Amino acid sequence: MNQNLNRRDFIKIGTAAGAALLMPPIIRSQEASGSSDDLNIALIGAGAQGEVLLNACLKSKGIRFRAVCDIWADYNLKKSVNLLKKYGHQVNGYEDYRDMLAKEKDLDGVIVATPDFWHAPHAIACLEAGIHVYCEKEMSNTLAGARRMVEAAKRTGKLLQIGHQRRSNPRYIHAYEKIIKASKALGRITTINGQWNRAVQPDIGWPKKYAIPPQILRKYGFESMHQFRNWRWFKGLGGGAIIDLGSHQIDIFNWFLEAQPKSVMASGGTDYYDKKDHQWYDTVLAIYEYETKEGMVRAFYQTLTTNSSQGYFENFMGDQGTLNISESASRGGVYREPSAPDWQKWVDLGYLLAPKEETKPEPGVVLDVRETVAPPQHGIPVDFNDPYHKPHLENFFNAIRGKEKLNCPAEIGYETAVTVLKVNEAVETGRKLTFSPNEFFI
Repeated sequence: MNQNLNRRDFIKIGTAAGAALLMPPIIRSQEASGSSDDLNIALIGAGAQGEVLLNACLKSKGIRFRAVCDIWADYNLKKSVNLLKKYGHQVNGYEDYRDMLAKEKDLDGVIVATPDFWHAPHAIACLEAGIHVYCEKEMSNTLAGARRMVEAAKRTGKLLQIGHQRRSNPRYIHAYEKIIKASKALGRITTINGQWNRAVQPDIGWPKKYAIPPQILRKYGFESMHQFRNWRWFKGLGGGAIIDLGSHQIDIFNWFLEAQPKSVMASGGTDYYDKKDHQWYDTVLAIYEYETKEGMVRAFYQTLTTNSSQGYFENFMGDQGTLNISESASRGGVYREPSAPDWQKWVDLGYLLAPKEETKPEPGVVLDVRETVAPPQHGIPVDFNDPYHKPHLENFFNAIRGKEKLNCPAEIGYETAVTVLKVNEAVETGRKLTFSPNEFFI
């Protein structure tokens, strides 16, 4: 320290340092970095999913929120703007996305987390304004909308990431690259089971004093506050549980198999809830057929909204082993079939964890010829405890910076939209539907 520093200067420096220590970490990190890697970001849709994405972004470095847009100005919008200002972001709030795009001229990226029927208009407007887009899944509630999004991304040359966040999850990446591809530990995959079950839940309400005026609701395509809050269940707005939940996991079927299905048949209906308020099906059971390089794979998927038994997972079964995986890091494992080659080399290479102690029958107990002992469980050697969406958002941000390629670009999102949207059609027609290979590509 300069020996000539007087007492007044010392107090000024000490006061400034103390103030810096009291600032939220995100403010200090942004002020310290001033990096050219910093990105100006906006959020369109600050509801439940938008809030999840917003909180994941707050844990990422180099992100400066400049704007938030939501039609629920007195509630969602105000809450998100206040949160961001608390963390030092100089952010403006908008009701209409067109006003935001007209006034915010320095945006690098926009996160779209609005209801599905708004995804295409919002994403396309942002792309045409020269802004990269992260759009939540389902890409659109119609294939026509999804197609226009892909075409807009190609036309503008801007990035369009679709929010199938498992594509950036390190546990899923490891499972695909090391367990399925490199080691082929499962052998030939023959069957897939997947599910997302949820317990009975009441329709979503709202604080009556903050109700959106009817003219604002109608302007943005909603008939009532009830429909606005529960849009996923209404035809023309969302796609029901198979779209809202199933698309996450059916996307993994396509990814891990490196294939698109050749057919789907499905059974479903609004079996529990009032059909007036739940136009889409509360229960759906679907079976896909995949023709892969190694042969036929039959994939079963169910989504229930009347019982939460066993939650959500994907189960890939081959003639040498089984991979059970879930976005929930607390579950999952790999199980070797008794007739499969030894897996010790995959443990040594770090592809699998050593198995837990093998379950054996108690002494003196003779198994019936129809019974088998459960195979030992190998763990997946990847710890992942970040917010589920954080890696996928960071992949998008790093792609803007030119450091990575998108893990789920528009073309991949479109393939999944084709795969999933046809399930509702199969339920409605009550028959097996086939896919043409050309359907998956634009």
